Amino acid sequence: MKKIRTIIGKEWADMRRNKLVFYVVVLVPLLMTAIPVVMLAIMGHVGVSQNDMNELGRMLDNPLFVDMSPIEAMQSVMASNMLVLFLIMPLMVPVTIASYSIVGEKISRSLEPLLATPITTTQLLLGKAFAAAAPGVVMTWLSYAVFLVFAYFFSVSTRVFGIFIDPMWLIAMFVLVPLLTVMAVAVGIIVSSRTSDPRAAEQLGSLIILPLMVLYIGAMAGFIMLNSTTFWLSSLITLLLDLGLGYFGVVLFQRETILTRWK
Repeated sequence: MKKIRTIIGKEWADMRRNKLVFYVVVLVPLLMTAIPVVMLAIMGHVGVSQNDMNELGRMLDNPLFVDMSPIEAMQSVMASNMLVLFLIMPLMVPVTIASYSIVGEKISRSLEPLLATPITTTQLLLGKAFAAAAPGVVMTWLSYAVFLVFAYFFSVSTRVFGIFIDPMWLIAMFVLVPLLTVMAVAVGIIVSSRTSDPRAAEQLGSLIILPLMVLYIGAMAGFIMLNSTTFWLSSLITLLLDLGLGYFGVVLFQRETILTRWK
């Protein structure tokens, strides 16, 4: 554990010195938090017509929105769908950190001395994984808390605010978010260990966001109903992916090969 803690401390020190990574960790969560807050505020101050309700279509089929007034339904549906952005956040932040964690060290010539130490590959990757995952999880939870504060004041009723603390969103935040973060870190480390260009590593790692975009678009279009079952199923699938990616991450990270190929 002492070796792992040393790696974590080193990674966080490097992250503070890397302005690009630091800005992603701070600015991306701020932006993604602002979007649903602004959407919630706007929906609370605009008139809602029957045509607007008709345009929501399938999204109103969710039992959560039954017997709501038009303005309550509009606020609840739009802001709930925007909350899917909080599931993209734990992918974007850690994958950026993880993508730079190995390639960046190679460029700064600090990878060779690190790999020459008696630390095992598992210890090394665990340290790097935790250093990348923790900021993603913490920033997502913090952003969700900030959103709830604003939602308390901007929601037109307690029923609308209750949607945002519904068990399905608690499952998403406290079960699915950590699992998504682990997946993002594993992909970032795998890509980072197989490439020699930080930008290429980050771009390839960012492709992991695509499945969440499908969920986001599907929810906005009304084809995917957001509920506890959806998030539990997503959590199970993500857990299985985490186990597989973690295994391949250790297997693909070959210390000698990395050193000789990148010379």
